[in-house]
Amino acid sequence: MADVLPLVEARLRTALGEPDARAAVTFLGTDRIEVLRFQEGDIVRYASLGMSAHPMTDPTAVVADPVRGPRAELVLSVRSGRADTDKVLRPLAVLAASPQVEGLVVAPGASLDVGDPLWPGAPFTSVLVAEPGGLVEDLELDEPLDPVRFLPLLPMTPNEAAWKRVHGAQALQERWLNHGTDLRDPSRTSVPLE
Repeated sequence: MADVLPLVEARLRTALGEPDARAAVTFLGTDRIEVLRFQEGDIVRYASLGMSAHPMTDPTAVVADPVRGPRAELVLSVRSGRADTDKVLRPLAVLAASPQVEGLVVAPGASLDVGDPLWPGAPFTSVLVAEPGGLVEDLELDEPLDPVRFLPLLPMTPNEAAWKRVHGAQALQERWLNHGTDLRDPSRTSVPLE
């Protein structure tokens, strides 16, 4: 079976340009996860590389299929220069390793929580997984492999995460849209939830 990671990195470079930095994190019992940083104007994007090496497996499955199953990488976009967002590398790698470590299937609408601020002073400890296809197109792989989806991450404050658990991802995204929330602002406050 061909290694998908060179293809994934090539897709990221095509969509986002050349990375200006990269870091690697290895957790006990997992494959290495890299995080690539791409700068475009005042936007910095962090993309995982390594999560898609293996398909995500339903934790209730009796046997993990080594070939079939959803594959994904994570992409976080923030405005640069407003916070020390480069410290998000480790939390992002933790989230990208969660399918291997915790048996999660990461999909749009899901909440992922790291339990600590995403970067020093960040008002966010979790992210909402958004729909793929806008920034980086899905990467089709040879049959029988599923395509790699590039899932945008939208930082959530603890209040927004709690509200989302009750009302759902769609309702939170509509609230953000209705209030003109700048989801790339690394120091934004919570959207009004009344």
